[in-house]
Amino acid sequence: MVSQKVVIKNPTGLHLRPAGILCKEAMQFKSLITFSFRENTANAKSVLSVLGACVKCGDEIVMTCEGEDEEEALRALIGAIESGLGE
Repeated sequence: MVSQKVVIKNPTGLHLRPAGILCKEAMQFKSLITFSFRENTANAKSVLSVLGACVKCGDEIVMTCEGEDEEEALRALIGAIESGLGE
């Protein structure tokens, strides 16, 4: 299991479009991919779970990947978040 903290840079947070991009990226990997925000844990492969976390701009989340391609998955997702998820 690998994890890393990352700050959401999108001005509007994880609303529908960036949440969809995050999920699409996460679904390319076999690993279980989740993130923690406050006391909640969200499944990064579920748009509803990501939206339900109510993550805003400037919030810090902890992305966690567990499985056979966990290192590659974590790198890809952190990179996607840091690049703004298409915004």
